[in-house]
Amino acid sequence: MPVYEYKCKRCDHRFEELVFGDEKIACPKCSKFELEQQFSVFGTSSGAASEAVPPGSCGSCGDPRGPGSCR
Repeated sequence: MPVYEYKCKRCDHRFEELVFGDEKIACPKCSKFELEQQFSVFGTSSGAASEAVPPGSCGSCGDPRGPGSCR
């Protein structure tokens, strides 16, 4: 069941809606059915690799001042 983004042609309200099959969607603000589906960007996650923290400047402690700064 995909989530779509819509813009109402009557009141310009923008909203997202979870759509079940051929369900007819109405604007939650003005209850009109005159909607324009918007282009939307969706996020993805590739698992543990996306959660990894990038290494710091010196490679061991992550101090942004550079190597040897944390001593």
